[in-house]
Amino acid sequence: MADSNGEEHPRLVLKNFLSIEECKELEFIHKSCSTVGYRPNVFSTTLSHLVATNSSHFIIPFVPIRERLKEKVEEFFGCEYELVVEFTGLISWTKGASIGWHSDDNRHYLKQRDFTAVCYLNNYGEDFEGGLFNFQHGEPKTIAPVSGDVVIYTADNRNIHSVDEVTLGERLTLTLWFSRDSSHDEDAKLISLLSQNLLHGSDNASKLCLPLPASSNMYWFAPNQASHDELGFNICCARLNVLGYDIYFSDKISSFSDSSELLMEPLQLARADDLFYKEFANILQALQVVQFFHWKASELPSFTVEIAGKVLHLSQSQQKKISCLKSVFVKDHQLVETVFHPVTINEKEQRSFSWADFSAAVKVWEDYIHKLHKDIVSSLPYWRTHQSLFSIQFDGSLEETSVPG
Repeated sequence: MADSNGEEHPRLVLKNFLSIEECKELEFIHKSCSTVGYRPNVFSTTLSHLVATNSSHFIIPFVPIRERLKEKVEEFFGCEYELVVEFTGLISWTKGASIGWHSDDNRHYLKQRDFTAVCYLNNYGEDFEGGLFNFQHGEPKTIAPVSGDVVIYTADNRNIHSVDEVTLGERLTLTLWFSRDSSHDEDAKLISLLSQNLLHGSDNASKLCLPLPASSNMYWFAPNQASHDELGFNICCARLNVLGYDIYFSDKISSFSDSSELLMEPLQLARADDLFYKEFANILQALQVVQFFHWKASELPSFTVEIAGKVLHLSQSQQKKISCLKSVFVKDHQLVETVFHPVTINEKEQRSFSWADFSAAVKVWEDYIHKLHKDIVSSLPYWRTHQSLFSIQFDGSLEETSVPG
């Protein structure tokens, strides 16, 4: 694409490239697993982070999307079978996040990067305000993010770009970087990590599917990079609080000198004056279940679930413990609202909450997780052989029916 001066600015915009369901699934993964990102007011979820936190199974939904994107990039730029994926990550920008004019290879250590693809997972004006994507030269000049749309461009000075400051809500994207330099292939590194985690782990699938939180500082968000002792919040606790949940530990609070260690311990969820009976392995598992429920709430079948004895009324002392935990992990409630509160509340979040629905969703979540785990365990031998992540379809005998070109 040439501008009025005849200069080329190679770029491609694909409308509705991702389905709404794909966008929602990736949003669920990000809101279940994200950590503090690479710049202020930004949160990220990388594939290597998913492996490191024992959430490897969440890689499965990314695989077909990466394949389709790579094919589109190679086709448009005429470099079939030349590219590797250098980086895959979910990135959300919240109030105050922005980036000035730059090109993706303007730092010497990024010279290997050839192309960038940015997939928008939610909507400008509906889920967030601000955050418009701008190219310095050429057309289209400005892109208003729409869920499912993708913008692809060369990672060089022909496509200098910026992102306006986000003023409200959370702007969510799936970003991929592509390179012709195979030494920067992310797949080889991921397959090595997966081999260590999945092939040498426990044979118990349930244990393999239990997430393990990263170090607490990776989840601590504070204004102006303030320390943990100053105002801020734990991302996992904050995301739960925004959806109306609190965390509760039985009698373990006093036995931990470092409060952050608590989040690695089993806990229960509370809501208003109710305490749900189920004990979750740690804060990350609790968050994943809650985010899954709020993703799938409107689609879940109606179950008649007996919850007698499963929901207890919080005593005064239990409520006091919950308030104490809130003061430790969510020190700045106003900041949580500023960072994570959506521009609009969608229909599924407006519906009345039911512990019976939530209890039923836990079983559906377990089935979903185990299906992903089965898929990644079945795929890994083929990935190791080809040193590439790619979609595999299995029949009853687990024969490979799809091999990359």
